[in-house]
Amino acid sequence: MRHKTKPLTLQFERIIPAPPAEVYDAWLDPKIPGNPWSEADKLLLDPRVDGFFYWLVGNTAHYGRFTQTERPARLQHTWVSPYTLGEESTVTLTFEPHAEGTKMTLVHSDLPEDEMARAHEKGWTHFMDLFPATLAARALGSQ
Repeated sequence: MRHKTKPLTLQFERIIPAPPAEVYDAWLDPKIPGNPWSEADKLLLDPRVDGFFYWLVGNTAHYGRFTQTERPARLQHTWVSPYTLGEESTVTLTFEPHAEGTKMTLVHSDLPEDEMARAHEKGWTHFMDLFPATLAARALGSQ
């Protein structure tokens, strides 16, 4: 049952010193530190349209279905967890060319207006700060 309040949307943007295709691929690679998948205690990941993911961190399960995979520009999937109160929400990532590499934008929409759902702000901020730093360090290491 959907909550009757206005849905919550969170948005994050970061500039990453790498081309869009590299950023897109790195976001989906669980071997690259800084993306959510890399911190999983258990992970099932099939990043293609209608592919599913199951991401367990500690005792908290997150799962969803990929709805768009347009490499290297756009990735979208549903997102369900206890923090969405069991309701389906949507995560959309875009990867746009930028003078310094890639402007990566993550929008998590259709969250219930609830304190538990607002906890996603802390989680996504963690990854959106760590991931660009990881890729920047990798770029420096390859010079």
